[in-house]
Amino acid sequence: MTVRSNGAKPLTLLQHAILDFIWANENVTAEQVREAIKRDHPLKESSVRTLLTRLEASGYLTHGVEGKTFVYRASIPRKRIAARAVRSIIERFWSGSVEQFLTGMVDEDVLSVDQLERLARKVRNRK
Repeated sequence: MTVRSNGAKPLTLLQHAILDFIWANENVTAEQVREAIKRDHPLKESSVRTLLTRLEASGYLTHGVEGKTFVYRASIPRKRIAARAVRSIIERFWSGSVEQFLTGMVDEDVLSVDQLERLARKVRNRK
């Protein structure tokens, strides 16, 4: 199953918290997720299972069964989700211009000229 494309809603902070935990731990149960996020997001296990089911339906997760327990794992790497989020921002704020986006990041001191030059070298050396 694939993640819905351009029309998909951005992930919520809670969904990010869940995915962050799964990316860090690879294979997890709903109870492990609930325990990991309970400080910032106190939820019942049934609510966590609902969130996991929705993330799976959206293509972010997959699951297997060990005994009677669902074990979840990420089906999309963190880097791909981040790239999609950045692509969405570039489309929304810079009409798709990566050059304007990067220039804006330098102008706003998010990226230094040195960082941008290192990035340019990396892109040139990519094959």
